[in-house]
Amino acid sequence: MHGTGVPLATPFDDAGEVDESRLREVASWVVDRGVDFVVPSGSNSESELMTLDERARVVETVADEVSVPVLAGTGHPGLVETLEETRRAAEAGADAALVVTPFYFEHSQADLAAYYREVADGSPLPVYLYDVPKMTGTRLEPETVADLADHDNVVGIKDSGGDLVTFQRTRRMTGPDFGTFVGSGSLYAPALDAGADGGITALANAVPDLASEVYERHREGDREGARELCADLIDLNRAITAEYGIPGVKAAMRHRDTPAGQPRSPHRPLGEDAAAEVRALVDEALETWG
Repeated sequence: MHGTGVPLATPFDDAGEVDESRLREVASWVVDRGVDFVVPSGSNSESELMTLDERARVVETVADEVSVPVLAGTGHPGLVETLEETRRAAEAGADAALVVTPFYFEHSQADLAAYYREVADGSPLPVYLYDVPKMTGTRLEPETVADLADHDNVVGIKDSGGDLVTFQRTRRMTGPDFGTFVGSGSLYAPALDAGADGGITALANAVPDLASEVYERHREGDREGARELCADLIDLNRAITAEYGIPGVKAAMRHRDTPAGQPRSPHRPLGEDAAAEVRALVDEALETWG
């Protein structure tokens, strides 16, 4: 994996069911606009609100639709379901598994390291760690990641901690062969400056073309341009993540005539004032950089 990945939004119909036809359209839409790989059943996919069968079906649908690599979210609070979800993702055509830290119960760093080694030992797919402490209450420390990087089947990490210093420490301690991806769109360019292999950001659902351009500008040597573009996307990124979350992501996508569908309960669609704010931020970004 390298470059810009998208934690792909899952379209649900008005009855709350996965809309596979629209899911295919959404997957094609982001790929056509430059993303380098797709992450179905991730956080922005509302995966924690889906059954194991639904998550596997989403992965299969996306893998069948796109030609880019597929990094499937397969993490659950415990080992049994995580390994079962990973097995299903492999059968569905995924290229690798993104495994979130176990949540609900508290775990020590030693316990997390032991858990991930069990996952990696039993996984038919290469494993990417997923650190998102805001959602799980757990932080994977750089020393723990470095220890796990020695496992042949642990190949990278998505760091959604929002702390660039910690990201830099992880990058330095794991070395160049371990894939490091930032999970915050607001930190995309700074993380690339710090040696990131790419980013997996909610922003790539709403403006996949501009999120991809951050990476391409940086890769081609226009680091100042990448930083300027990333800075101009901060307000939009904040609106569709910290402020409005998944309903905000879907409102932004619908504004671009993308069939994002409805958020699944207990999420609720945005009110008109919030939706208008998101639309205005999307328009501003596209008018400036589109």
